Amino acid sequence: MDNMEQKPIEMLQQDMVEWRRYLHQHPELSYQERETSAFVAGKLESFGIEVRRSESGYGVIGILKGAQPGKTVVLRADMDALPIQDEKECDYASKKSGVMHACGHDGHTSILLAAASYYSSRRNELRGEVRFLFQPAEEVCPGGALGMISEGVLEGADAVYGLHLWTTLPVGTVASAPGPLMASADEFFIDIIGKGGHAGMPHRAIDSIAAGAALVTQLHSIISRFVDPLQPAVLSVGTIQGGYAQNVVAERCRITGTVRAYNTETRELLKRRVEEMVASVPAAYGAESKLDYLMGYPPLINDEGEAARFFREAPAALGSSVRVERIEKQMPAEDFAYYVNEIPGCFMFVGAGNPEKNASYPHHHAKFDFDEEAMLYGVKLLIAMTDSCLNEAKAE
Repeated sequence: MDNMEQKPIEMLQQDMVEWRRYLHQHPELSYQERETSAFVAGKLESFGIEVRRSESGYGVIGILKGAQPGKTVVLRADMDALPIQDEKECDYASKKSGVMHACGHDGHTSILLAAASYYSSRRNELRGEVRFLFQPAEEVCPGGALGMISEGVLEGADAVYGLHLWTTLPVGTVASAPGPLMASADEFFIDIIGKGGHAGMPHRAIDSIAAGAALVTQLHSIISRFVDPLQPAVLSVGTIQGGYAQNVVAERCRITGTVRAYNTETRELLKRRVEEMVASVPAAYGAESKLDYLMGYPPLINDEGEAARFFREAPAALGSSVRVERIEKQMPAEDFAYYVNEIPGCFMFVGAGNPEKNASYPHHHAKFDFDEEAMLYGVKLLIAMTDSCLNEAKAE
């Protein structure tokens, strides 16, 4: 494979579109990415790249060692889809009922395959090592990152880079920021147990819905009354379910929601206050309560030096027609956070919105799509970051 044709980056666009559309038509849910991982592994092997398969899921690691010694860079993409029915009208819409790529992971996978193709044809010029990390299960906790880290994918690595196609930014824009970039994502599941009875005689029952409604109100007061106003945080109740008839006092009520923060202190405060309210509010109504509080992804914190690399390298790599911006903190979460907790790294957003191509729907929407031109900016960005890092002298 040393004699593979060295395609200019621009010539990889057609390949990326082809790969992306195939993956979009054949999505797989978290922890079920069997065919996706096989597709990825087949492409990497065709590039002459060493392939290792994760033992903790359907992750795939491609390893490319250059002809010259140097640093090691890890590039990561996620592969999983979402349990959403694809409502787009296009020839590459999902062929799997109730499952679709509604967050751009098909594009991320294609971008990383293009980067692998690019470097595989240039291994004789490559200084150091590049690891292409295709991760499963980003969409659900506990996520696929921790399992792959435990298998040593970051051992000996100097930096890790990842990106997200982002339709809230117009195509032709890339963005990042140093420090806290994306929030932690914790979840709570609350069961309230009362005593069923006739709705006409509520005094002989214990109303779990009344207790649940009061608890929802109090939970939403945590942000406004207990959290420092200068610390971004979110607590949202997503579901409340209880009862089965209009004339019956519901014996059980279930409440679920999510909690977001950017630092450990605020995150722990939110957890503590939820625990206290779940214990006390239903009790005031005579009901029992049970709480399952899941600590999910930590905040994603970009390394200061690697973020500076982004702002230094992106303008030259992408040209004057592409805007390079500093983005505000984002409340969605990403398990890429685990990687940058271990080694220096940078997570970047690549604008992919374009109303003229029906790429204006938000992520996780049934009509989600992105401007495929954004993939070319994405692979150029990954290559620029990787080259910059590898061309630095490795510290002894």
